[in-house]
Amino acid sequence: MGNVTPDESELLSCCASRRWAAAVAAGRPYGGFEELWAAAKAELDALEWADVEEALAAHPRIGERARGASREAAWSRSEQSGVDGAAKAALAEGNRRYEERFGHVFLICATGLDAAEMLAALERRLGNAPEVERAIVREELGKIVRLRLARLPERG
Repeated sequence: MGNVTPDESELLSCCASRRWAAAVAAGRPYGGFEELWAAAKAELDALEWADVEEALAAHPRIGERARGASREAAWSRSEQSGVDGAAKAALAEGNRRYEERFGHVFLICATGLDAAEMLAALERRLGNAPEVERAIVREELGKIVRLRLARLPERG
């Protein structure tokens, strides 16, 4: 495996925090995916909450289709493919309550989850204290970023 050298725009399609993308891009080249992921994770963990909120702002609500032709929108549509029409109303109501409580979109790594699993997680997480929920959001963001980084093309 050769060097992994994602540029800042590619990194922004994985995580919309400009601070994160700039820091990860500054560390190039990486000797492989695991080295890239280690740096990416360290930078995610170091983000201020405002930077996490910047990343969250790029994520559509669970159950809503991301619009546009960007790589990130296409990935989001694929990641949320487990949401069908019947669950959309329940997710919309859950999203509204979550955003009212926490002030940002409900973030979950939706890959491999169906709508019922996402809705159950949303309902569970509504009872979290804000600091607990922030830790979960960071964990879910990390899962999403790792999956998206793995989809980037390798080049040296």
